Amino acid sequence: MPRTMFLWPLLLLLPEYWVAHLECGERPNFERGAQYSRIIDGVEAKVGEFPWQVSIQARNQHFCGGTIISEWWIVSAAHCFFSEEIPPSELNIVLGTNSLTGPSLEVKGVTTVIIHKDFKKLNMDNDISLLLVDSPITFNGLKEPICLPTQPSPSTWHKCWVSGWGQIKAGAKQPMETELMKVPMIIMDWEKCSKEFPKLTKNMLCAGYKNESYDACQGDSGGPLACTTKSGNKWYLVGIISWGRSCGRKATPGMYTLVENYHPWIRKVTELEGRPFGAGKIGASPKQKPGRSWALEFPEPGSSRFWLLLYFLSYMLF
Repeated sequence: MPRTMFLWPLLLLLPEYWVAHLECGERPNFERGAQYSRIIDGVEAKVGEFPWQVSIQARNQHFCGGTIISEWWIVSAAHCFFSEEIPPSELNIVLGTNSLTGPSLEVKGVTTVIIHKDFKKLNMDNDISLLLVDSPITFNGLKEPICLPTQPSPSTWHKCWVSGWGQIKAGAKQPMETELMKVPMIIMDWEKCSKEFPKLTKNMLCAGYKNESYDACQGDSGGPLACTTKSGNKWYLVGIISWGRSCGRKATPGMYTLVENYHPWIRKVTELEGRPFGAGKIGASPKQKPGRSWALEFPEPGSSRFWLLLYFLSYMLF
């Protein structure tokens, strides 16, 4: 039998990394493990709970958070880089970990930092930036891209969390955390919030927790407000931690960049940089269930499909 006859079953077994990484907003390591478990009034996040979260560092010091949206791109806040004269070559991205003091941290360099051209420091409008890493991120359960919500996004989200390594108490001399912290959030009515915060724009949302002091603080900026719908397990980057009146003031919400307004900007900028963020990378509408072929999943080591793949590869090569 010609060896070409073996190509069809071999193609059915091709691993996922031969094509695009199709999924976003998933937490495979966390979902498989126990889900019980400093952000203000927060608790420690579990391993793999926020695999899209990264630490942005300068001279090995954490100063802002960020979120993985593709193998090349990190989303963060514009204000993290607006007043800091730090060249990209001095920035590092720490990813795939909850602890910033681990013995073997994975670190990526940064080649480009792009601040939204219409960012306004006065009212923090368009507080969004993109960072291009120096080599592609390999997704593995501890490192996963988050989905971007489509327009229009759901009127209500089922669960929302903010995560980061920022201060757990307000105050200029408070230290940053070394363990990733999380705190629950509820997105609040925009009209009501704008009455309390007149400089709120349509590119922002506010979130907090009624009668609680849950909040983000210094060092959390640029990190994710991640939400999921009641019907699914996918997580979406709904907001970027931006600004607030203070840290942890009871019943006082924090302000977040509304990510759904920036799809065109993300596509345009990433295309101009030669690392396009394709339409397929933006999360499907939460009401839709994206199709996924079993043939694109890499066989589990030790499974029958795994050994069958090795057999066909060895036969074709030798």
